[in-house]
Amino acid sequence: MAIEEDDEINTNILFTLQEGLDTHQEEEQQKQSLIGDASISPPPPLDHRHHLNSINAMIVTRQLPSQGLSFQLWPAAFSFLSLIDRDPSPLLLPSSSSLRILELGSGTGLVGIAAAAILGAHVTLTDLPHVLPNLHFNAIANAEVVAARGGSLAVRQLRWGVVEDIIDMESAPVFDAIIASDVVYYDYLIEPLLETIRVFVKGEVGFFMAHLRRWKKRDAVFFRRAKKYFDVLMVHTDPPVTGSRTGVSIYRFTARRRSLEAS
Repeated sequence: MAIEEDDEINTNILFTLQEGLDTHQEEEQQKQSLIGDASISPPPPLDHRHHLNSINAMIVTRQLPSQGLSFQLWPAAFSFLSLIDRDPSPLLLPSSSSLRILELGSGTGLVGIAAAAILGAHVTLTDLPHVLPNLHFNAIANAEVVAARGGSLAVRQLRWGVVEDIIDMESAPVFDAIIASDVVYYDYLIEPLLETIRVFVKGEVGFFMAHLRRWKKRDAVFFRRAKKYFDVLMVHTDPPVTGSRTGVSIYRFTARRRSLEAS
């Protein structure tokens, strides 16, 4: 992606983030501890098939539950996919015949793959290095369905707050929208996530996040910090899922008007 030169972000922010920052590999190790020892009789891969009603097509994604949370599907992803399939108009996506979308923390890639197929978009799926092989697998498995709609899929490494990964993304075409689902998990990753979003969300480019509120304090910290940089608007909410008091909400983040005027 061609990113405009921004000394404040490239020097004061990104390098500060990398200094002393735990990587996402550590995050996955912590997540793995939540689901037990995967070396003991790991379950076989699970194939999830989802019919896209809007285009009458099927997409399939492979899950590897024994590998960690990034290899499983979560409520926010289903909600995001359903909205795109049913009526993406609340997202206020740019009207373009060659829409380019960047997905952060893609996991199995379900949402990004669905967006590529439904919208005929060119979607770049990103995640941690150890997640990429399964992400590649799912991208290839759905390449024909996506291509039939004029879309395409690319898979790239992008660790939040890691300077070399962000700089490497500069070689990609300009993105029209950034998307993510269920990416607010750990306190120490809030700032790297926000600063990564800041690199890509400029001008009219929006960040669309599907989120299920699980931790009152952590969620409050994330949204309070986010509102320092972005105008945040809830564009859709679903009824509560089983076992939860709240449903998945989808938010649109755009660069704050005051920041735009100052620049």
